[in-house]
Order: sequence, then structure tokens, then C-alpha cells
Amino acid sequence: MSPRDGHGVVAGLNPVAKLAASLLIALPLVVTVDAVSAGVALLLELPLLLMAGLGWRRFWVRTLPLWIGAPATAVTIALYGATSGAVMFEWLFIRVSEGSLALALAAFLRVLAIGLPAVVLFVTVDPTDLADGLAQIVRLPARFVLGALAGMRMLGLLVEDWRALALARRARGVADTGRIRRSLGMAFALFVLAIRRGSALATAMEARAFGAPSPRTWARPSRLHAGDGLLMIAGLAISTVAVAVSIAVGTFNPIFGPA
Repeated sequence: MSPRDGHGVVAGLNPVAKLAASLLIALPLVVTVDAVSAGVALLLELPLLLMAGLGWRRFWVRTLPLWIGAPATAVTIALYGATSGAVMFEWLFIRVSEGSLALALAAFLRVLAIGLPAVVLFVTVDPTDLADGLAQIVRLPARFVLGALAGMRMLGLLVEDWRALALARRARGVADTGRIRRSLGMAFALFVLAIRRGSALATAMEARAFGAPSPRTWARPSRLHAGDGLLMIAGLAISTVAVAVSIAVGTFNPIFGPA
């Protein structure tokens, strides 16, 4: 990983290319559950992850949910998954077999192979750049894109609002006891505040002609370049090679196959 966050080769590419690469990697892996395709994809993703421009600390912090969720998924499938092959351990509702262990390993690698590129590639994405790309390149409706962008920009204010509400209620001596009741009351107050702020934001955007039916102009043009194309080709190559290797060794296990 680069010692400086956000300065990798991939960090400066178009967010639409990052989104497309993540989808190209994930979609083929979704249709099969086998350890070979997921393992090959994970190995091929390593150079892409190294060029993402994240420091080691930020990488582990951002991907921590994956490192928790993947083993938890594997353990659950190993203990309670479909039984096939020799049974290695059995107790009450728990039955560990060769088939459930193989499926657990495939699920573990699959979660990492799908999740790591999606998380790492989008850490360096600016929401405004993503909105520009979705509206100008993907041609999504500008009104929908700008509304979603405005909503995302407001998410950071919820934490500050929650802290301000807690301080205000404590200053008035309201709900010093009863954590559940206090939390429910603050959640309702935050909900009302969010609706009022959303209404004011919608009015302000309409006043600035954000909802006008005519084609709008963009302050920052968003275009795909050669590097963006190479990233999408890399995503397609990773999934293609992973599935091809899985088919070649005979481990390809489509989830929509015959029962």
C-alpha cells in the first residue's frame, strides 16, 4: 500500500470506471459458489488493491467489516450448511461435513473477493465526482443524481445533530435516566429535524432551477480516459480468468444449476 492515502494509480481514475470494474468482478462470482474461482479472483485482485493508494491503517480500518463478516459466514455455513460427504462432527443441530466445510471455504473467499475491490476502490471516490460521472457518462436523470448527492452530503450532519440534541436535553435535565426512552425520543426528534432540513433543501434546489426540465450544464465535465478503460478491462479479465480456471478444474458450481 502507498504510504499516503489517495495517491495510488487507481485513486485518480473516474468513479464510473471504478464502479464498472467492481461490478465486472462481482457479477461472475455471484453466479458460482466454489473456492477456486473466488481464490483465483482474490489473488488477481492483489495488484489492483495495492495500486488503490490506501495506507495500511486505513485499509484495515475500512475493510474490517469484511474480515469480521467473512469468517462469521464461513463458520455459520460450516456448522449449519447442507450436509454432503463424510460427517466429521455432529452435535444437536450442528453437523459438520466435508461438503459444508468446502462450502464454508468458498463463501469465505467469495465474500472477500467481491467485497474487497468494492470497498477499496470506493474509499477514494468523491461523491461529487461520482454524481458527475453518473449523470454525464451513465446518463442517469440529473434530478435523481443531484438529489441523492445532496442527501449524501447531509448524512454527515446527522452525527452533529445527534450530539447537539444530547447536549441540549442534558442541559435541560430531560431524560437523565432511561437510556432506551431517551434514545427513542432523540431518534424521533432527529427524524423531524431531518424532514425539515430536507424540505428546506428541496425548496432551495428548486429555487436554483435544479429541477428544470431543460438540459443542464456541468461545472466539471466527467470523461473516461485510457486509464479508466484499462481498469474496466482488468476487472473483466479478473472475473473471466477466475471462472475459466474454475471450469477447467471442474469445480464450477452455478447457484442456478439443477437441484
